[in-house]
Amino acid sequence: MKRLRGQILLGVVLIALSAVLFVLQIRIFHDERDTFFYLFQDLAFVPIQVLLVTVIVDQVLRIRAKIAMLNKLNMVIGTFFSEVGTRLLRLFSGFDHHYDDIRRNLVVTKDWTDLKFSKVAKDVGSYNYRLDHNRRDLNELRIFLAAKRGFLLRLLENQNLLEHETFTDLLWAVFHLTEELEARENLAQLSKPDGEHIAGDMRRAYGSLIVEWLAYMKHLKNEYPYLFSLALRTNPFDPDVSVAVK
Repeated sequence: MKRLRGQILLGVVLIALSAVLFVLQIRIFHDERDTFFYLFQDLAFVPIQVLLVTVIVDQVLRIRAKIAMLNKLNMVIGTFFSEVGTRLLRLFSGFDHHYDDIRRNLVVTKDWTDLKFSKVAKDVGSYNYRLDHNRRDLNELRIFLAAKRGFLLRLLENQNLLEHETFTDLLWAVFHLTEELEARENLAQLSKPDGEHIAGDMRRAYGSLIVEWLAYMKHLKNEYPYLFSLALRTNPFDPDVSVAVK
């Protein structure tokens, strides 16, 4: 309220000052016609000035602010992949019937272009993942996700992540899978429908995770080459990967 009153007072003072200057101009130069002519000429440009300041400039500032926000969010996303995402990709791949087929498309190299990243992301986004809950021990997945539950909750509490809808959807998919696994006492004796339900939850999280991982790899390549180098050497889809620089 005090700020609003201050702005109103400032507006009144500026208008009064303008009126005083116009009166002084008329008294000094004794030419009312030219004074009012230039006054209305200046007023004619006010709408254009409003357009430039409130629409165009404001839009540019909004875009710059959004870019800055997304850069900060990518730091959060990087933390997610360091703590959870990369390990989770390895765990999910053990349940994937066609892991070898999709793996070949995800061996990212330093020569990948933005177009290459976009094409692969489009391909894996429409890929029909076939995850089987019996191919690997679900308890290992449950123990890992349970250990990261607090970390996932803190990420979900980050209001800034609402600006990144697809990553938020990924977090919810992973968190939902965590709850589903923790709610079952014996994961080794699931009924067929229940096992298919769990496989469906894994498939949802797995597909979103791969797409977000590709977007993150693209960001690192363009903005942080040294981090991209480490990401290449820890690529969960590259069987020949080695963290040691060769």
